[in-house]
Amino acid sequence: MKGYHDDIEKQTTGNDDFRRVLYTGKHLQLVLMTLQSGEEIGSEVHKDRDQFFRFEEGEGTVFIDDNEYKVVDGSGIIVPAGSRHNVRNSGSGPLKLYTLYGPPEHKDGVVQSTKEEAERRHHDEEWDGETTE
Repeated sequence: MKGYHDDIEKQTTGNDDFRRVLYTGKHLQLVLMTLQSGEEIGSEVHKDRDQFFRFEEGEGTVFIDDNEYKVVDGSGIIVPAGSRHNVRNSGSGPLKLYTLYGPPEHKDGVVQSTKEEAERRHHDEEWDGETTE
């Protein structure tokens, strides 16, 4: 296996898709995300997986249960499994980030250009056990 190697900051800041799955392993998945001004992921709970967020551009707010965190370039957040969470772009430009799911959340290779597309296709694109390699 070769794993994944790239300039993650360049990949993240260059991404304009709402969601883009870059790599899926058996236990961990790397996903790029871009939220437009005022856009949010939407409140959700992952009962069986932890999630890490790293923010590379923009300003936002992350909600984890009853906690609220302001995020900017360089901020990192860990969301423990079972926690209700949401990410909201509170800035005037795009909020660009990457996230790691452990275990994976989405089918390998998924690209969703907009939040609307992601919501429409969500159930068809849940992780099916397939990995990148």
